[in-house]
This record gives sequence, structure tokens and C-alpha cells, in this order.
Amino acid sequence: MSAIIISLLAAIIPMFTYLLIIWLMDKNEREPYGLVLVNFFWGAFGAIILTLLFNPLFKSILNLIIPISQYSYTRFSDLSGAIIIAPVLEEFTKGIFLFFFSFSKNFDGVVDGLVYGAAIGLGFGMTENFLYFITAKEQIFLLIIIRTLFSALLHATSQATFGIFIGYSKFKPLSVKLLLIPIGYITAVLIHFIWNFSVSYSELTILGFMFMFFYIIITIIIFKIAVKLEGQIIYKELIEEAENGVIPPEHLKYLPYVFLRKRSGWFLEERKRKEYINSTVLLALRKSQLQYVPEKKRNIYLNDIVYLRTKISVLLNK
Repeated sequence: MSAIIISLLAAIIPMFTYLLIIWLMDKNEREPYGLVLVNFFWGAFGAIILTLLFNPLFKSILNLIIPISQYSYTRFSDLSGAIIIAPVLEEFTKGIFLFFFSFSKNFDGVVDGLVYGAAIGLGFGMTENFLYFITAKEQIFLLIIIRTLFSALLHATSQATFGIFIGYSKFKPLSVKLLLIPIGYITAVLIHFIWNFSVSYSELTILGFMFMFFYIIITIIIFKIAVKLEGQIIYKELIEEAENGVIPPEHLKYLPYVFLRKRSGWFLEERKRKEYINSTVLLALRKSQLQYVPEKKRNIYLNDIVYLRTKISVLLNK
């Protein structure tokens, strides 16, 4: 019983901690935590179940394609499962949900793609870690450290990378989507492949750790740049709203800047301040997105813009 409890805690606590940190890093327009959890639990259960269902089929196909006479069957099966099948299959089972979820209006671009992708990866990492921990025969604490700091974050960063490509292509023409989304998937598979390949051979393991360390840093840098660029878009769009009298010009000193928004006094009704901030930020994003949406969807975004302006007027007691 104690082994089960330790395995559960070691699998759950770090992943939810990572999830909270990532959610908080999205400083401009944080996604509804419920939707973030939906993606997290897809990774934890949906993607895991699909992986388990399709894994035997993938192994059978691979064993037919690649001759294995020079290897023992068991060794080949183990290596092919880790190095070839796992990256291809797992990034697909995680990413298929992210792809369809990207059609939601709650999915606004690169930042959202990164957040939701990382959430799916963390969910997958949580369940996978639990399965590894519960079946470990020795060195359980070393396994917990390695899988928490590297293996689980591999799932988060690889799927976040796929999310970046999906998010960037969301408001692009179909031809761009058809190019970028497959490239994003292949990139996620490649990241997964490099990690699994390196840790499959003891002499390459240290290189795998170095690769993941630097790629995690790169992902964080991309996240911060994306959030900053999103903030600049918000500021640009809100200048026009201030000029048109939708928001007071003095509010431009606070709305685009996360830390300044928290100051008291600039918005008279404190209890409505959060709703006002969310509405103005979403208005700015919808205006920016309107430039790129297909003609058949323009009315949806225009209606959102009208609704948000009306809501802001009410919150300002105009």
C-alpha cells in the first residue's frame, strides 16, 4: 500500500505543480483552468489508452517492415518500441486531441497552443510515471527524480512544440496549415526520438540529459517571447479602443501590463476589475484575429467584438 501511495504522490504532485506554473506564465489571457484540465486529463487517460490499444499493431507492422535476423527478437522489440514506435505513436495520440481542440474559440494562437500542448504532455507524463514507479523493483527514488525532471518534461515540451506550430497556423491560410502542422508533428516526434534514443544507450545518456535540459530552456524562452509579443498586440489594439472612447486613455498605462493591472485605484469598482481586464484583453485579441479569419467566420468574431465593447461599456457605467 505504501508503494502505491508513494507512486501516486510522486506522479501527481510534480505534474500539477508544473501545470500551475505554466498556467501562471500565461500572463496576458490565462486559459480557463477547466479547459486546461480537460487537455491534461486527455493526456493522462485518453492518450494513454489509445497508445496501449495501438501499440501492438504498430509493433507488428514495424516487425514486418524491418528485417530482424541480425538481432534477437526481444532486443529489437524493446528498442523499436522505445525509439521508433513511442515517439510516432505517443505524439500522435497526444496531438490528435490538441489538433481538434485548436478549432475552439478558446484556442487563440501560439501561447494557447503551448499551454494546452504542455498540459496534455504533463497528463501523459503523470500516468506514465505512475506506471513506472509502481512497477519499479529498485532505485525508486532515483527513478522518480529522473522521470520527474526529464521524462515527463519531454512529453510536455514535445507536445508544447506541436502546439506552437498549430497555434501559429490557426489564422493562416489552409496551404500554410497543411505545411506547418505536419512539420510541428514531425518536430515533436524528433524531439521524443532524440531523448528515447539517447537514454536507450548508456554511453549516450548524458547527452540525452543535456539535450532535454537545453530544450526545456529553449521552450521557456519561446513561451516568454510569445507572451511578450501577445502583450504588444494587446497594447496596439487597445490604443485604437482608447482613441474611439471605448476605454479611458489612462487605462492604457495598466491593461497591457500584468503587474500594473494588479495595482489598486486605477479602476474604481475593484470587484469588477478582473472582469474588465479579461474583457478588454479578449477584445484586443479578437480584433487582431479578425484580420486573419476566413470570410465565413468573420461574423462570429465581429459579434464577439460588439459584445465585448458593450460589456466594457456596462462595466465602466457608461
